[in-house]
Formats: sequence, structure tokens, C-alpha cells
Amino acid sequence: MFLPQEIIRKKRDNQPLTAEEIHFFCQGIATGEISEGQIAAFAMAVYFNDMSMPERVALTEGMRDSGMVISWDDMAFDGPVLDKHSTGGVGDGVSLMLGPMIAACGAYVPMISGRGLGHTGGTLDKLESIPGYNIVPDNDTFRRVVKEVGVAIIGQTGDLAPADKRFYATRDVTATVDSISLITASILSKKLACGLDALVMDVKTGSGAFMPTLEASGELAESIVQVANGAGVPTAALLTDMNQVLASSAGNAVEIRETVRYLNGEYRNPRLHAVTLALGAELLVLGNLAKTPEEGRAMLEAVLERGEALDRFGRMVAALGGPQDFVERYDHYLPKAAVVKPVTSEGSGFVSAMDTRGIGMAVVNLGGGRKVASDAIDHSVGFEQMCTLGQKMEPGSTLAMLHARDEESWQAAAEALRQAVSLSDVAPQATPEVYRVVRNRS
Repeated sequence: MFLPQEIIRKKRDNQPLTAEEIHFFCQGIATGEISEGQIAAFAMAVYFNDMSMPERVALTEGMRDSGMVISWDDMAFDGPVLDKHSTGGVGDGVSLMLGPMIAACGAYVPMISGRGLGHTGGTLDKLESIPGYNIVPDNDTFRRVVKEVGVAIIGQTGDLAPADKRFYATRDVTATVDSISLITASILSKKLACGLDALVMDVKTGSGAFMPTLEASGELAESIVQVANGAGVPTAALLTDMNQVLASSAGNAVEIRETVRYLNGEYRNPRLHAVTLALGAELLVLGNLAKTPEEGRAMLEAVLERGEALDRFGRMVAALGGPQDFVERYDHYLPKAAVVKPVTSEGSGFVSAMDTRGIGMAVVNLGGGRKVASDAIDHSVGFEQMCTLGQKMEPGSTLAMLHARDEESWQAAAEALRQAVSLSDVAPQATPEVYRVVRNRS
């Protein structure tokens, strides 16, 4: 029998913890036997003394096993169960495109996504722009949609990794969120509870990322890859650029509109396309559906061109309660803002830098995100036709098309956008969409 205070003392004194001690602590968090004070003390001890890779694996597995772990063994799937997760960004709608694309390549994608957090947009908030779309179906419906459509993007149920939910809430109020060990376990415990055969992680870096420096993002990517593989799930991570809005839009309904236009071939933002293909190609290799990333990329482009990815998206929307003809009539169904007009540049020069976090916060302040958990979201607001780094501007050039609920909030967001976009006489050096791929070294 272990004592919580002894486990805390060992970590406080920088002594290694056994997997059994860590699992005991995780179970106690889930059952309530470990107090909030003890969780806080443990989190602070980890924050200052860190965890070894074996300890991180044990923490991830302990939190994974604190609730329901989904098994797909009884579903007789004829392909692997694959998923992708992002650390979050602005205009990052990759999951919406990639889930249907991967499903069309022969995989099954049970994607459990989150709401917006801070300045970053949430996949669930975007999907709730679609009338009737149910982000919390019962378990039978979830499994049926994954089986029949190949992809279901839904919200986390209370049964998945409950220890993480309680642990995160305590970390949030004790200034212990930004620990690589704890972030790794928090992300992976929920994903690994989904019974995956392989996972690809999109770790953002830059002005719109939680980890703004390449060094910190790289450290997180390495940790995630080592821990996930240590827990038995083949995983790779891509370090991708978030120094500007990823898509051409940032918001909820505006990003769903861009998703459909991407899938039907009407418009594909080049940076969004590059990141989506890079992540998808890596995932198809991990899932043994492609031998090389190049082969994976060709498969993804083929299912786009044949309309198969669009078909999967439309079927997923309908199966989860949305309109049957959503992809054909998306503009009819998506909410529209009362005030839609361009934000224009007041100076001339090249777009040399973007405070991407500031743009994300402008969407939140428009009503497109939450300042507190109870806030209702206005799905219609946001930015479209976003300018890009290196773009030449003249006075009167469009920085973005801004959708707002009224003139006052339009003015405030327009000012925030102008403040967030820097102009210079010299074009900036181009940044890559993908800085590097982190793969399992063993």
C-alpha cells in the first residue's frame, strides 16, 4: 500500500518513482482519494524536478487507465485505427480536412477533439457551426459512425482519462501547466485511451503557438514521440510553423466554409495544404498504408481529386445529426455575421511579421471564443482572406475580410488586426511550413 505523501516526498527530493507508485497516484486522482492539495504538491514537485522518460510513460499510462480505454477489436475493421492531434493554433483546421482524407485512404479515424483554449480555436466549436451536428453522441453511435463512415470527430466523454481532467484543472490554477512532462502525459493519456494503432502529432511553433520557440516545441515533440512509442503506440511528430494564421480564415463557420472549399477543390490555401499533406503522409506510413511519405502524399492527393474525402466529410456530418446535403449547400446552412467588410492597410510595404496570438485573441474578443468556460460562442464571426507573410501591401489593400456581430466589435477587431500585422520595406525570409519530422529512434 502506498501513501500519497510519500510519493510526493520522493518526487520533491528528486528520487525516481516506480510505475506502481505513479499508477496508484493516478487512480487516486480519478477516484478522489488524492486531495486537490496533494495533486498541487505533486504537480509542483514535477514542475521543479521533472520526470524521466520511464516516469513520463508510467504517468501517461496511469492517466490513460484511470477511465475507459476504447477497444475496437470487436469491430472487424479492415484497416488501422489512426489519429492526429495538434497542440493548437490560429486558423488550424487541419483535423477537419485530414480526418476524412485518412479515412478515404482506408483507415478508421475516431478523432476526439477539444474546444478552443486561450487564443487557439477549437475543432468542436467549429463543428458546432453546422446545424444539428452532435459532438457528444452516445458510445454506440460513435462506434457505428467510425465503422460506417471511417471517421467521427467528437468531443471527449467524461469516461476518458478522468484523472487528466482533474489533474489539469489543478495545474491550471497552480501555475504548473507548462511542464513538458505533464503536457506530454495530458495530451497522450486521452489519445491513447482511444485504442489507436498509430498517431501523428502536429507541434506548433511561433507567435501563435503555446510553445513559441523552436527549442521548446522540439523538446515537446521529442517527449511526445518517445512516450507514445514507449506506451506502445507508433507515433511521429511534425514541428510546424505558426508565425502566421495557417489557413486563409480564423473563426468557426468561416473555417468550416474553408474546409468544404478545400475538400471540393474550390480553394486550397498552399500552407494549409502543405501541412495537411505532410501530417497525413506520415500517418499513412505509421499505419502501414503507405511505404514512404511520398506514396502517402500521392494517396492523399488522389482521394481529394476523386472527391472521396469530401464524400466522407459529408457522410460524417449527416451521420452525426447535421444536414444530409451540407457539403452541397454549406453556405445556406452556416451562420452569417451582420457586418462583413474588409480591413484595409493604412501603410505600404511587405507583411513582415504577424502577432498570430493577437489575431487569435481578436477572434475571441469578437465572440468566436471563450473568455470564461460558460461563454456562449458566436459561430459567425472571424477573419477570411487573411493576408500572408511576404505579401505586398499598399494603402487600401485588404488585410482580411472581417465578420463581426456589430459595427463596434468590427472596429475593435479591425484595430487589433492592424496592430498584429507589421509592414516593412523588405520582404521577410520565407519560413518553412514544416521545420522537421521527429520519428521514433529505437
